Amino acid sequence: MTYTDKYIVETYAGLFAGLSDTSKRELIENLSKSLKTGKKTRDHKFFKSFGAFSSKKSAESIIADIKSSRKFTKKQIKL
Repeated sequence: MTYTDKYIVETYAGLFAGLSDTSKRELIENLSKSLKTGKKTRDHKFFKSFGAFSSKKSAESIIADIKSSRKFTKKQIKL
């Protein structure tokens, strides 16, 4: 374990000191689950999120739609 890793663990341990026993158990359970899922699964989920937006329009058309839908108002704010 590097010095940085050890410092991070100690810092988090200090934060967890104020949690209730139930919260600590939940945290341990979530950490255990994260160890069971391999790096491949996490990478797959990350890369699967790309391309989530699909449209037959070109990028230029989408940009033009977004820009044309903007509405600006000049409003005086009294201070």
